[in-house]
Amino acid sequence: MPTNFTVVPVEAHADGGGDETAERTEAPGTPEGPEPERPSPGDGNPRENSPFLNNVEVEQESFFEGKNMALFEEEMDSNPMVSSLLNKLANYTNLSQGVVEHEEDEESRRREAKAPRMGTFIGVYLPCLQNILGVILFLRLTWIVGVAGVLESFLIVAMCCTCVSLPRPGVAVPSAGGSYYMISRSLGPEFGGAVGLCFYLGTTFAGAMYILGTIEIFLTYISPGAAIFQVEAAGGEAAAMLHNMRVYGTCTLVLMALVVFVGVKYVNKLALVFLACVVLSILAIYAGVIKSAFDPPDIPVCLLGNRTLSRRSFDACVKAYGIHNNSATSALWGLFCNGSQPSAACDEYFIQNNVTEIQGIPGAASGVFLENLWSTYAHAGAFVEKKGVPSVPVAEESRASALPYVLTDIAASFTLLVGIYFPSVTGIMAGSNRSGDLKDAQKSIPTGTILAIVTTAVDLSCIVLFGACIEGVVLRDKFGEALQGNLVIGMLAWPSPWVIVIGSFFSTCGAGLQSLTGAPRLLQAIARDGIIPFLQVFGHGKANGEPTWALLLTVLICETGILIASLDSVAPILSMFFLMCYLFVNLACAVQTLLRTPNWRPRFKFYHWTLSFLGMSLCLALMFICSWYYALSAMLIAGCIYKYIEYRGAEKEWGDGIRGLSLNAARYALLRVEHGPPHTKNWRPQVLVMLNLDAEQAVKHPRLLSFTSQLKAGKGLTIVGSVLEGTYLDKHMEAQRAEENIRSLMSTEKTKGFCQLVVSSSLRDGMSHLIQSAGLGGLKHNTVLMAWPASWKQEDNPFSWKNFVDTVRDTTAAHQALLVAKNVDSFPQNQERFGGGHVDVWWIVHDGGMLMLLPFLLRQHKVGRKCDRIFTDCPVTTNSIVWRTVSPVENDISAFTYERTLMMEQRSQMLKQMQLSKNEQEREAQLIHDRNTASHTAAAARTQAPPTPDKVQMTWTREKLIAEKYRNRDTSLSGFKDLFSMKPDQSNVRRMHTAVKLNGVVLNKSQDAQLVLLNMPGPPKNRQGDENYMEFLEVLTEGLNRVLLVRGGGREVITIYS
Repeated sequence: MPTNFTVVPVEAHADGGGDETAERTEAPGTPEGPEPERPSPGDGNPRENSPFLNNVEVEQESFFEGKNMALFEEEMDSNPMVSSLLNKLANYTNLSQGVVEHEEDEESRRREAKAPRMGTFIGVYLPCLQNILGVILFLRLTWIVGVAGVLESFLIVAMCCTCVSLPRPGVAVPSAGGSYYMISRSLGPEFGGAVGLCFYLGTTFAGAMYILGTIEIFLTYISPGAAIFQVEAAGGEAAAMLHNMRVYGTCTLVLMALVVFVGVKYVNKLALVFLACVVLSILAIYAGVIKSAFDPPDIPVCLLGNRTLSRRSFDACVKAYGIHNNSATSALWGLFCNGSQPSAACDEYFIQNNVTEIQGIPGAASGVFLENLWSTYAHAGAFVEKKGVPSVPVAEESRASALPYVLTDIAASFTLLVGIYFPSVTGIMAGSNRSGDLKDAQKSIPTGTILAIVTTAVDLSCIVLFGACIEGVVLRDKFGEALQGNLVIGMLAWPSPWVIVIGSFFSTCGAGLQSLTGAPRLLQAIARDGIIPFLQVFGHGKANGEPTWALLLTVLICETGILIASLDSVAPILSMFFLMCYLFVNLACAVQTLLRTPNWRPRFKFYHWTLSFLGMSLCLALMFICSWYYALSAMLIAGCIYKYIEYRGAEKEWGDGIRGLSLNAARYALLRVEHGPPHTKNWRPQVLVMLNLDAEQAVKHPRLLSFTSQLKAGKGLTIVGSVLEGTYLDKHMEAQRAEENIRSLMSTEKTKGFCQLVVSSSLRDGMSHLIQSAGLGGLKHNTVLMAWPASWKQEDNPFSWKNFVDTVRDTTAAHQALLVAKNVDSFPQNQERFGGGHVDVWWIVHDGGMLMLLPFLLRQHKVGRKCDRIFTDCPVTTNSIVWRTVSPVENDISAFTYERTLMMEQRSQMLKQMQLSKNEQEREAQLIHDRNTASHTAAAARTQAPPTPDKVQMTWTREKLIAEKYRNRDTSLSGFKDLFSMKPDQSNVRRMHTAVKLNGVVLNKSQDAQLVLLNMPGPPKNRQGDENYMEFLEVLTEGLNRVLLVRGGGREVITIYS
């Protein structure tokens, strides 16, 4: 896919139209001066005023005619021409704020454009170089090699460099904010803000680390006498050093902050000086290595037995001098004995072991490389000992810390060394943090970063050279005490150790300035995006764009690192923040590649997503290798920031790579689900909620959604559907408003699901379409939840029951379960609680187990959790549910039943009569009168007839109905049979009898129930009895407060194999 293209404007001259236009433009008589204002394309003029529809507007006609754009006139009312769009894109600046903010601050952006812009060398490579070849190389790399050995040190450096360099060649961040810009635009503002702040904190603590390294070089190797706090007692050197680091570090931080405040151009000018010092130092190291191979320097190291001695307090490595056949004790004798006399009491180890001298830097040809190949880890306070030297062990001395031994200050381990060294390679991204100050970030960042990655070869080569040239005990001497307090790496350099000391001092100073320059700009970019409200004040600065307030906050946070005052303690902290950032940079690259995002086009042609995935895995592993509790703390901080931005942050139009990943995962899951229906043990109601809307597109029964939340408890699929009657072209605005109202109600009721609104020519068709097509693939509903049509008897809405009955038939045909909530407005809201009571389940016919499953699901919600007793119409007892047996209804058919049936059929006939002609209406009225007279006669005969000995079944099937017709043929009942066959209809009387008697039993047992669940009988096959069906259901549930009619979907929903 080509990434570069050129747009060439084309002048269209159709039939000489362009020439005619030019002639009209240059016609004589045209008044000079400014042209009258003409509407620009996309200015929002009404379409009725366009020249394509109305030729009265001469100016618009001439405007479009000259451009031959009349065919696209209506689109140009809302969409700009391509030439205008490209003109805007040409003037676009890659700033971190949005388009609106950029237009509002256009004048300030022009002033900011006048600020000096940097190229690849000064803007990217130099900051990277000063961070890579900085404090860790000069102060800690020799100690890491001595403790971990050459092999493990090489592994540490290789892992750290690989971790941060894998995705870099393909990444160019053309905006202020560097890695934050990339992560926020790739993974969304939540991830971007969280990781951006972690990266900011890491960069800030890096500044503290470099400042501490500067002070350590100054107080330890340049001017030890400048210490303010002096050692007052034995063993107090460490405490005094920490206090001196805090005082000098604070002063240095203030001085560097003033330099950064003056302007970044002064930092860049100083950077050239610092860079020269770094280059000279590196050259001096290589020169010293070459010289040591031919002429090793004379740097003796004193050993007592196999223990290394600190030469800060003595010069001669002897116990006593021999002068004219007389012996005189040395200064070393006085350190280990109570006095200078030969007879003084001395340390036992001092007496038993001899004093020897070895060369601290034997040279590259000495063969010491094999001795330094393996690790030598030790606990805190251990002696620095040389392997292979004879030593007489003695009991542990009580005053070993007061003796001039070289001791380890901290317990070293592989994980600790990884955490200490990792900040050295974080400089690879130092250039991207200042991408807003670059002339061409697209070109400078990849080029400078690749050069910086190549520069890390210096560290790898130094590991091998240090192991080949320097004695192991000297390498493990962190502060050069065995070398009379000199810098170890400086003693190797040629021509003088001061080249390294001065070079490392200025290198750490420069790295600190670079950190104090990059961190405020990163914070300013986050603040200007507005994703974290309380940080917006730090987006302001000076007129030239310098982040003044962000610099102030950076100095305060950096001061907390200065107060820690230990380089080895600060390094693992910033390692966690950097590793967190690099982890998400690799994740962003991998996600964008896997999603094949069109705007993701890495320029490194050998880039593959597996590189980013490997880097991400390595970052995560290194986080826990360095320190598992620091790693968890960093993740907790990032998680808190993520949730805060998600809760309070501003909405941005950057897109979200995680959302794209979710869509891909959803697509994959849907394809897997499509293969077959779920097993019974995994079945749960996937509900389609049918809502009714009023004239204002507001939901009529909002508590239906409350019941849905209680039934689902956030699990499974919920689709909230509704139907608007009309055509979509006329009703699209109402549909949008209705959808907004439904979504708002879903949010209020905490119903997690999807909203699907259909505009159809009739409510009946719309509901049928929803039942058939709601959902996607295998993620479809299996249950329909709707409210009982309470107004089905009203005269102004005589046919509302038709939609209801047809919906029942649709769900049955689709093999979907149906839940009908009657008196739904009295159902509890999510905030209410049932203080007790019970849920009564009337299980009349087997429905696949729906009536057993629903009460269990309802009791999982806090609303019905205290309803611990369930009654049912089934002669079974279990441990968890109380079942109650209810006797069948009586077999006598009362006059009330006939009266209700008669009233039902009278109403049905009256409704039919409304559709007849006048003559037909008169015949129907006479027929209704005759039926009424016959019903009274039947009632009188019913009171005199003996009771029928057989039972009347509560639940009727086809087989039972046929058997009942041919069962009673006794001559004594012939009169009653003739009467029963009269109107009202025999089957209707039986159904009404069942409804009346079962309603009486339910009222007797479940009057005080919190909720009644009842089998819902199916609609009649003959559509002529639909209204009677509604009457049966009305009688069945009459007098009950909350009723849920349940109709199974034709499949088992519970199993014994769960």
